[in-house]
Parts: sequence; C-alpha cells; structure tokens
Amino acid sequence: MAVKLLRPPLTDKVVAELRAGDPVLITGELYAARDAVHKLWAELLKQGRPLPVNLEGQIIYYVGPSPARAGRPVGAAGPTTSGRMDPFTPQLLARTGLKAMIGKGSRSEAVKQALIEHRAVYLAAVGGAGALLSQKIRSCRVVAYPELGPEALQVLEVEDFPAVVINDCYGGDLYVEGRQEYARR
Repeated sequence: MAVKLLRPPLTDKVVAELRAGDPVLITGELYAARDAVHKLWAELLKQGRPLPVNLEGQIIYYVGPSPARAGRPVGAAGPTTSGRMDPFTPQLLARTGLKAMIGKGSRSEAVKQALIEHRAVYLAAVGGAGALLSQKIRSCRVVAYPELGPEALQVLEVEDFPAVVINDCYGGDLYVEGRQEYARR
C-alpha cells in the first residue's frame, strides 16, 4: 500500500482519495488542540462567535506536547485519546470546514457519521511513541489560550509526520475491518 502525502489545507478531493488503512505522511501545519480548547470552541460556537483560527481544510492533532529539551521545539508529542473530543467533533465538522483529526483510539458512531456527512477523515498516530513523533515537529507556537499551558492552542509545523487513516469519508473503519480480517484467519 502506497504512502499518501498530505499537505494541509486539505480539499474535499484529497479527502475523497483516502481510505481506511492508508498510511499517510503529513507536511505542513497542524493545530494542536485537546479537551480544554474543544470546550472553549464549543462555547464560542454556541454563542455564534468566531474561533480564534480558521479550521477550513485543516488538521487537528489531539496532543499537548511536553516541555521541550534544549534545541528542540517540543518534548514528547504523542496522541491523546480521541474519544474525549467526541462530544465536540460533529459540531466542529459541521460548522468549521475541519477536514482531519489525529489521535488514538476509536471514535463514536456520531463522529463517524459526521465524517461521512462533512467529508472528513480520522487519522491515528502511534500511542506511546511521543518521543519519536516529536522528531517530526519542526516548530511550535502558541496561537491562543496561553493560560492553558500545554493544552493551549498551538500550531505545529511538521515534516513527514506519520499517521494511518482509521475512518474515511465513506464509512470505512480500520479498527472494525482489521478485527474482521483477523477473525477470518
């Protein structure tokens, strides 16, 4: 299976070419946002107020990087469990043009349906490999909510950041399909 190269912002055409199980390498900017940022965004959307960044075509990485060592932009940067963002994700997909999220673990049925409806994908990065993943991050800057510390909204500049498509915009689910394939053997 050929590795697909992604460079945000993503278009509907790019998203439509991705299938569950596709390995990808991402180069460009990712937004680092976890639970606290998602709660703030949900409140802004409820109030009809704009978000501090434009998510059209963008990728959110569910991560709160640890402090950087000397000479590095971030410390360990492994994915956070995605299910914690599930209550907020359908609304973000519907109202912002967000095209992809990176995390670990399965997504709810509501999120999977929203991925189909809004032509987006869910990607997974390898949990427990935060030190290795941080080597793919070239720079990091806080763009909003600095008071949240490591959970502030950040922009990560990445190069060849590895992930796998778990849920595609057609209803494909690598976790379900992988289990089925394993059971057949």
